[in-house]
Amino acid sequence: MRPSVLNPLFVEATKLRGVGPKVAAALDRLLGSPSRPARVVDLVLHLPISVIDRSTRAKMRDAPRDQVVTLEGRVREHLAPAKANAPFKAVIEDETGDCTLVFFRNNASWIEKALPIGSTRFVSGKLELWDGRLQMVHPDRVMDADAFATMPLVEPVYPLTEGLFPRVLGKAVEAALERLPDLPEWQDEPRRVLRGWPTFAEALRAVHRPSKPGDVEAQAPARLRLAYDELLASQLALALVRNQQVVDDGVAHVPTGAVSSRVEAALPFRLTGGQRKALDEIRADMASPRRMLRLLQGDVGSGKTVVALLAAASMMEAGAQSALMAPTEILARQHFARIAPLAGAAGMRVAVLTGRDKASERAATKAGLEDGTIDLVVGTHALFSEGVTFRDLGLVVVDEQHRFGVAQRLTLAEKGRAAELLVMTATPIPRTLVLTVFGDMDVSILSEKPAGRQPIVTLAKPADAMEDVVAAVGRAVANGARVYWVCPLVTESEHADLVAAEDRFRALEEYFGDRVRLMHGQMKGPERDSAMADFASGRASVLVATTVIEVGVDVPEASVMVIEHAERFGLAQLHQLRGRVGRGAAKSFCLLVYKSPMGKTAEQRIDMMRDTEDGFVIAEADLRLRGEGELIGTKQSGLPNFKLALLDVHGKLLEEARREAAGLVADDPQLLGPRGEALRVLLHLFERDAAARLLQGG
Repeated sequence: MRPSVLNPLFVEATKLRGVGPKVAAALDRLLGSPSRPARVVDLVLHLPISVIDRSTRAKMRDAPRDQVVTLEGRVREHLAPAKANAPFKAVIEDETGDCTLVFFRNNASWIEKALPIGSTRFVSGKLELWDGRLQMVHPDRVMDADAFATMPLVEPVYPLTEGLFPRVLGKAVEAALERLPDLPEWQDEPRRVLRGWPTFAEALRAVHRPSKPGDVEAQAPARLRLAYDELLASQLALALVRNQQVVDDGVAHVPTGAVSSRVEAALPFRLTGGQRKALDEIRADMASPRRMLRLLQGDVGSGKTVVALLAAASMMEAGAQSALMAPTEILARQHFARIAPLAGAAGMRVAVLTGRDKASERAATKAGLEDGTIDLVVGTHALFSEGVTFRDLGLVVVDEQHRFGVAQRLTLAEKGRAAELLVMTATPIPRTLVLTVFGDMDVSILSEKPAGRQPIVTLAKPADAMEDVVAAVGRAVANGARVYWVCPLVTESEHADLVAAEDRFRALEEYFGDRVRLMHGQMKGPERDSAMADFASGRASVLVATTVIEVGVDVPEASVMVIEHAERFGLAQLHQLRGRVGRGAAKSFCLLVYKSPMGKTAEQRIDMMRDTEDGFVIAEADLRLRGEGELIGTKQSGLPNFKLALLDVHGKLLEEARREAAGLVADDPQLLGPRGEALRVLLHLFERDAAARLLQGG
């Protein structure tokens, strides 16, 4: 249960004064979710992104131009519009000069009431020089002396949504701050004081009510305190998960090498040093009585699937079964097709299980898993549906499944599975993001590519040169190449000026005839499989697709990748798409087709793609250019959506939070000590409730 001290924060925002139905609907769009409305806690954790500094005051003659200033003056005259669409103007003056206030489409009666002739008024807004005269268009504030006395000179600026005005949101945040309860201190008090960090409540008030512009900056003491709180909650949750999973029900699976050596002998290549090191780490984990929780991180084409197969062979030697879970049926069946011959040569019995299997095939596979005659099963999430039981599941390998995040690992723990867990990803992830979502796991990295992998020549072409691109693809096809052509949309959209896959397919069909196929996520499974089968067999030379081909699709004969509207893709996604080629003996090319003019960030992405194929270098650059919230897949994945911490800025705090969380759980696994109760409040405040449930009485 959530600690009662937090109850005032977890009520709906409609309980706040001034939040009626219209404002509540806008807050729900901004801060709520489909399953819940906006709450008080969402408002207090919705931090400003900048400020408007209204502290600059000067006489009109001396006031700086082209910036926000606050002026004091006597209202001299009103200038009503001479024609319907002209603005209403008012002139204020002091002893040094005058300034014209300009109001477009505004209520004349309101202006006359707000600016009575002869009255003294304070106005704040951007001061400009127009036709030799000072003017301020639509002042942000028009105040009498009493209102000016209470105006904050440094005004926070918040992210907004349609229909929600800055002053309305500001008032709602103020009302939410008044509900902040007196929370226990979960930080180490001597260290907090030494660093000059305020308490949690003081930090929130300092950021929401800044006294100077620097108060909202990422390195300000209040922001650092809040970021560390959120990171500590995240890392504490991961540490609790890890402690639960590696300790509970662990089984020592000791491999003998008998089966894995036969698999290795059947490989058409030698293992890289990275693959051998990863296997040594995996086998050491298996042999330990503590459950394995390991992330295998390898760039595109680094040979993770072979490592997974050899790990399954080692598990077979220990007398237990393995399951390899892929995110799509295409990838699951592709894994099975590649694994089955190697496994068969070593005497391993392998099966595939997906949602589209025939009833008889599914029944046979389920029976084999239950009686233990199947050693390794490859499939989709259907592997863990009800009705699928294993005689002795010893190893779970999850491939390319960012959605398999902390919550799913908790689900496995709650089901009491003793299986070793290996999560694999070909999406290079910056170290800071690895810690946020896989911080409870050990990490193995495959940094080498297997022998025979070809470098990929990456070129950028403007969309205006499309005829040249099509002609180049035509020459490649004439020489026997197979080509992926990726578009960002399925069908034409009224709201996006992007080339749709279906339109491009029809255009290329006129050029290449029946050598073109189309594949996208809205097609039925058999249609997608048919298109991919034709491309893989060579019956088709060009596959027009959306990013459905981004992960795992493996056609060694494909040597050309064309990506339209490359400026719209993130670096990590461009890198993943490029990795679909360069897998065979042929020289490979990636053509990035962009629409001019490009923004600065898009130009930097394109340049980075031309400069390097190193996915880990690219991932770090992607984090710098876009921030963690926009990295490919994070919004649909298990990656936490941090509200207060900026991982590209607060990365060092994350490392520190991980170390502190590990120490806290090692010393006090149930958080029952002096700081334990406060740390439980922290977990619930940042909604790491699933981790809190692992605690006795939590």
